[in-house]
Amino acid sequence: MDDDSPEARWGQRTEIPLFAASLVFLAAYATRVLATSVASFWRDLCGFVLLALWVAFAVDYVVRWRLSGQRFLRFVTTHFLLTIVVVLPLLRPLRIVPLYDVIQRRQGEPRLSLYARVIAYASLSTLLLGFSGALATYQQERGAPGATMKTFGDAVWWAASTLTTVGYGDITPVTRLGRVIATGMMACGVGLLGAVTGSFSSWLMQTFYREGDERPPGK
Repeated sequence: MDDDSPEARWGQRTEIPLFAASLVFLAAYATRVLATSVASFWRDLCGFVLLALWVAFAVDYVVRWRLSGQRFLRFVTTHFLLTIVVVLPLLRPLRIVPLYDVIQRRQGEPRLSLYARVIAYASLSTLLLGFSGALATYQQERGAPGATMKTFGDAVWWAASTLTTVGYGDITPVTRLGRVIATGMMACGVGLLGAVTGSFSSWLMQTFYREGDERPPGK
């Protein structure tokens, strides 16, 4: 995408506000799932906030599509992550890379190496994905017949073991949608773990090679 294109300029203006909105969306969703004893007014308010923000994300998607000048199917395939987070707005905070790019353009040169940025992005994405997945799965499993996920703490424990590909099996989803969410988290866990491991290994190799080149002859 051209940095001077209308789509790029729109993204630079809206990425930070929409990221903040995604955090509000996550907080409102968590309130509806976890705060079951609050007054119905606050639950309804959270529901309204969720709907309003979802509409805002959809409007942003349509505007980006129109500004891109591409056919819709072409836009969907070239903006896959953006499409996913419109369908599943709980995953919107995962758009950290475009957010970082916008902030970096305002601050100048990058302050972190490529390896550090990959590790930081993967680690933060894992935390956000784990929290979102635990919330969504707990909402489906709570009260289901034969469910082993009794509390949100159980859901967090399950999400941690799933994302790290450990999979103890002491807590497993029993609902159909819960298992669909688990499948997606397994796939994401493998990818994020591979990104962190690969980046860390590359950083170690680069460090060892640099030390070897700087070592005086005969040492």
